[in-house]
Amino acid sequence: MSGPLSNLRVLELADEKGQFCGKLMADLGADVIKIEPPGGDATRSVGPFLDDVPDPNRSLSFWHYNTSKRGVTLDIESDEGRELFVRLVSTADVVLETYAPGHLKSLDLGYEALGNTNRKLIMCSLTPFGQSGPWRDYQSSDLLHMAAGGQMASSGYDDSDVPDAPPIAPGGGNAWHTGAHYAYMAIMAALVHRTASGEGQYIDASIHDACALSTESAVASFIYRDEVVIRQTGRHHAANPTPRTQYPTKDGKYVNALTGGGRLDPAYVRTLAEWFDPHGLAGDLKDERYRDPEVIAENAHHIVEEVLANFIANRTADDVYHEAQERGFPWGAVRAPDELLSDGHLEDREFWTEVEHPELGRTFTYPGGGAIYNGSPWRISRRAPLIGEHIEEIFAGELGLSREELARLSDTGVI
Repeated sequence: MSGPLSNLRVLELADEKGQFCGKLMADLGADVIKIEPPGGDATRSVGPFLDDVPDPNRSLSFWHYNTSKRGVTLDIESDEGRELFVRLVSTADVVLETYAPGHLKSLDLGYEALGNTNRKLIMCSLTPFGQSGPWRDYQSSDLLHMAAGGQMASSGYDDSDVPDAPPIAPGGGNAWHTGAHYAYMAIMAALVHRTASGEGQYIDASIHDACALSTESAVASFIYRDEVVIRQTGRHHAANPTPRTQYPTKDGKYVNALTGGGRLDPAYVRTLAEWFDPHGLAGDLKDERYRDPEVIAENAHHIVEEVLANFIANRTADDVYHEAQERGFPWGAVRAPDELLSDGHLEDREFWTEVEHPELGRTFTYPGGGAIYNGSPWRISRRAPLIGEHIEEIFAGELGLSREELARLSDTGVI
């Protein structure tokens, strides 16, 4: 059994902005050939490194974002490098690239030239601000996109928690992930169109556009209601303050407990009282006056911030969230990433996958896929390529170059 994209060949000329897009296709079975400059891509220098030994083949970040890909090195700035790339394009379905706007075109490797080589080619250029517009040539970073795209304005703390708090950036390459996801969706749509029309096409994907599409209600609230959403600690932005959600637990962790949005009614308070009472922590919630919605509204702060918060503070995070879920409450424990490795739910769904690194004689645990396919499964077919690992396999085995030609190209810095 093979993945749903098993008949697809993708040439990836992508750095940190687009390598996740390539991974999404590779883990679904596409033959993604990662083309790096001689010596390897700069993303190989991103730590942490295996056993804290800096090495371009030991970057854990590179490992994660480049699973299931084959890898070659090629200087596409050179005449012979461009010729080899064009020969690869003639065998490809998709070219994914993240160079500055106009760079490939300046090398005569733009879509117009490559499309003449392969009429069914789909080429996706994923750049910070797109191929047009006044910001086209601006420099960027993940942090810049979180600010310019609107996400940072919605992330931070309540004034009651941190007065005059600045916006906080959600980290971890969120902008790159957002842009890569939209580029992936665009490529999939173009493939569907090609199936019907027989024609390839060029996709101009912008990370800034993708971020602006992902601010949830912030833009819509401003356009249609003239409201500017406010930042709130540990919960969604909103036009007006909403009840807090994060409460510390007995074991030094936190639970997200949702009590707003009209949930605090007589039935809800009665359930809380019945839940808390066996632990001697129900306070006055069993009082008959809490059958009156108006009394509940008047005492909402006391119910939530005193009684409920005290109950949570005297229980462990796991106990609270499991018992809450049993009662139909959308509560959950705040998990650290390492805790997910022992998550019973993920284990039951076989989310974590073991990937062999034969050159190290070791196997490592990797995050799994976003869905379970019963007919064309997702899988990590191989670990990320070593620098130039598949040069002979692809350039000699598939394009027909001799070993002597490979040696000469290596000596001249082309590969």
